[in-house]
Amino acid sequence: MARYGNSNGIARVRKCAMLAGALSAVSCAPDRAPGASDSGPTIVSLNPCIDAILVEVAAPDQVLALSNYSRDSGSSSIPQVVAARYGVTGGTAEEVIALAPDLVLASDFLPQPTRQALERAGLRVETFGSPTTVAASIAQVRKVATLAGRRLEGEWLVHDMTQAAMPADNARPIRTLLWQPGEIVPGDATLVAELLRARGFANHADAMGLGQADFAALETVLADPPELLLVAGDSAGQRHPLLAGLARTRVEPLDPRLLFCGGRTVVGLGARLDQIRAKLP
Repeated sequence: MARYGNSNGIARVRKCAMLAGALSAVSCAPDRAPGASDSGPTIVSLNPCIDAILVEVAAPDQVLALSNYSRDSGSSSIPQVVAARYGVTGGTAEEVIALAPDLVLASDFLPQPTRQALERAGLRVETFGSPTTVAASIAQVRKVATLAGRRLEGEWLVHDMTQAAMPADNARPIRTLLWQPGEIVPGDATLVAELLRARGFANHADAMGLGQADFAALETVLADPPELLLVAGDSAGQRHPLLAGLARTRVEPLDPRLLFCGGRTVVGLGARLDQIRAKLP
């Protein structure tokens, strides 16, 4: 069950046929060597964003453990019912070595002593950064899928991400402020800002002179309100009743989990933005 609700064999064949034109570089024939295990290498992930890719592309018996972050609804971009199907670790070298995976996938910030301990135990370690563009997120999905021996499953996800990031047709740019947890805003050189632009929203933070992770107090928002305010946090300012009095501003909630990672989150965020766009003139 590589995807959240993986389909049966007939659905897989139909999916291959549907994607044949768009995915000309990838055959619908199996990409694993004859005689190799259907499952591929066993994996432990220490990175919550890689967790979210693995549950999409890998076979369940490949994934020996996810990061403990994926069991926390406040930090996970995976549905909790999905995360509960997998084991987790606290990220210590001892826990990972005991599981004896073929491959460990981690963040670029993996502590060097932990990496050295894993490699001394003979484990292969691959690290990943945080993608700031859709293209970088797609590249990350493809790398994870290739490492897992599941290139075709990776291309299914890439197809969905590509569709979600397609520019909206003749969309009037909506001046939009994305108010993230902690009352901060995204800069223009971020994955979420790229998706906002693609779906027809202009990043109002830039017009306010604010950059990546700059703090936007309630007073700042009220002094220069956008046409659309996306509230993805739950601070006192973000729940203040004065927001309801902004006559020319539409206020919409946005699940902060749609901002955590790339991968399937790109698809979810694109769908939510389209839903909001449909409410606007």
